[in-house]
Formats: sequence, structure tokens, C-alpha cells
Amino acid sequence: MDLIIKNAKLRENNYLIDIGIKNGIIVDLNKEIKNESVEVINACGKLTIPAFIDPHIHLDKALMNENVRANESGTLEEAIEILWDKKANYTIEDIVSRAGEIMKQALINGTTRMRSHADVDTIGGLVPVEGLIKAKKLYSDLVDLEIVAFPQEGILKNPGCEKLMYKSMEMGCDLVGGMPANELTPEDSIAHVKIVFDIAQKFDANIDMHVDETDDPFYKTLEMVADETLKRGYQGKVTAGHTCALSAYDDHYAQYVMDKVKKAEINIITNPVTNLMLQGRLDKQPIRRGLTRVKELLSRGINMAYGQDCIKDTFYPFGRADMLEVGLITAHAAHMSIPYEIRTVFNMPLENSAKILELDDYGISEGKRADIVVLDADNEIDAIRTQADRLFVIRKGKIMASTKREVIVNF
Repeated sequence: MDLIIKNAKLRENNYLIDIGIKNGIIVDLNKEIKNESVEVINACGKLTIPAFIDPHIHLDKALMNENVRANESGTLEEAIEILWDKKANYTIEDIVSRAGEIMKQALINGTTRMRSHADVDTIGGLVPVEGLIKAKKLYSDLVDLEIVAFPQEGILKNPGCEKLMYKSMEMGCDLVGGMPANELTPEDSIAHVKIVFDIAQKFDANIDMHVDETDDPFYKTLEMVADETLKRGYQGKVTAGHTCALSAYDDHYAQYVMDKVKKAEINIITNPVTNLMLQGRLDKQPIRRGLTRVKELLSRGINMAYGQDCIKDTFYPFGRADMLEVGLITAHAAHMSIPYEIRTVFNMPLENSAKILELDDYGISEGKRADIVVLDADNEIDAIRTQADRLFVIRKGKIMASTKREVIVNF
């Protein structure tokens, strides 16, 4: 073995266990592993979990807030508009640098896999895609990165975008994205959805779309996506991010749509930090929360996760690439305070996200990749409550980061 983690507390066990790792793979799980010739770390009975996954982030836009004008209205629309000048002057080197900083921070915080959307449009061309492909290669020792070709400006509304979408997939994007609500008419939104599926089928790729990121119940593209998923036989291969308008629908229509989402086996990713900031922005009291129907979707057995989404950009001025922080905000925003609900929140950037990324090497069991985090907490609830330190972050069997906190008190 190359590394042994002693006295680890797994979520499913009421006893401590040793984890043996060789060549980046977990090869042994026992109450005691004796092998003094290898590197040994002591988890000291602390909660030991598979590494976090961030299934929805925009690395091409991260950390650009200082170089653009302020979003005075705080709205999604102005955030997009502010980006136009920046995108027109993007450089690959700038994108690689900013994306790399976030990937490093994510790793320190225990995240070893990410899925990032890259803008594809006639403003920035394919520079965001080129930048993230380069960052993916440059920082491959730190984080596994999936890239989504993302037509934020629309496809029909942005003539030339469709051709760029095909090109982005040829260049190496992993998934086809979409934003069907950002078209001029419902008919164009339907056409947008069909184009996304056409591209996905051509490249045998999965789909991850931004869907109805609005609190306006007029937008109903989630149903369009569900219908097309069923029509194309794409069940289990589609992810819908945000789906904020679902909360604005009347209950009858919302139930109808969620039943379709379940039938289509669509994954849902909620992005609470951004949507709490953007949606309901112009409301008078009572102000809408901007989140999708988290509890109702979960109650149907629909696979759900959450993402960091944005970090210090025109959409969201905060963010630390920390899935425990996003989890804490999710628990508040979705009213998830009962112990089993908190454990559900904790699992969203773990197994739920692994299902979205279709990972078969994920988890703490023999034969799985040794991506492991030791948290300074005894259980999931305390991990979220205290925003627990990542005592050890291990990727492919190698210790990549560790935290040792010293507190000096005088009382």
C-alpha cells in the first residue's frame, strides 16, 4: 500500500475503520490494517467521506468582478449585459488564470471533480471554450473538469451560435448546454431545445441546460425539455439547472411538470447562492426566494444536487468554491432543518452529484478511486453547522491539502 488512513469514521458505520490505498485506488477497508512501511495519517475518529463534487459552476466568468462595472440593478439581465464588453475582449490566458485559481481553491475545500459551463456565442466566440479546455489540461492533477458548451445568449436569438456549438463539441466539450428561456418566443424556445438534442445525439453526449432561471411563470421550458427527453429516449442523460420558475407556477401545473421530470429521469441542480441574490430582486413584500421546489422534487425521488454556480462575477459577488458553504445556504433557503433533511443536503454534492456525472469509480469502498476528505466533524449535521475544516484532502491516493488550526484564547 501507498497510504493508510487510520481510525476513519464513515457515515454508514458506528465503528472506526482503516482505509488502505494503493496506486490511487482503495484496496482495503478493515478495522485495523497493519503496514508500517507506508505513509499513515490518523483521522482520529473524524467523519471521512468521498470528495465533494461541484456539478454546476462557471469558471470562465469567475473572479472577473473587479474588472467590470457594477451590476447596479442586481438582476440577471444586467449581469449578462455587463459581460458583453468583457467577453468581446476575453483572452485565453485570463480565463485559464481565473479558472485555475478557483480549481485550486476547490481542491483545498475538498472538491476533486467539477462541471463548468463555458459561454458559446458570437460575442466571445470560442475563447471561453478554448480557455477552459486549456485549464482542464493544465490543472488535471488537481481537479477532473467536465466542460459544457453553454449558449447563454440564446441560439436562434444569436445567429451563428448553432454553428459554434457544433464546433465547441468538436474541440472537446463534454456536454451540450442550453438556455431555452433566453429566446424571443416559446416557439423559438422549443426550437432551441430541439437543436440542443440534435447536437447531443450527433456527439453521443449528455445534456446540461440552464432552464427557466426566472421567477416569471410565463416561462415553461422545463416541460419542453422533459417532453423532448422522452421523445428522444434520453432518460437519465439530461440535467436541468436552476428551474426557478417551477416555484412560480400554480401547484396544479407544477405537479404536472414535476411528474414529467420524474418520468424523464431528469437530474435537477439548484443553485441557491445565485438565485437567492437574483430572483425576487424587484419584488415588494412578500419577496420570493427564487429557489426551485427542492423538497417536492426530492419527495418524488428525483435526483438533485446543488452547485456553486458563480464566484465573484457580475451575477454573484461572493463564493469560495466550498460545497459545505453552499450546502448551509441550501438548507436555509429550502427549509431543510430536520436531521434526515440535513443529511440529504449533505449528500447532494456527494452521491447525488456522482450520479449526475455518471461516475462509476466514486465512493469509499474497495476498487473505487481514492478521492477522500477527512472533516473535522463527527457527523454530517455538525459538518454543515460548523463549516468543518478539511483536515485532509486526498485525490487519487495522494494527500493534496491538509488543515491544522491553532486557536489561542485568553479566558
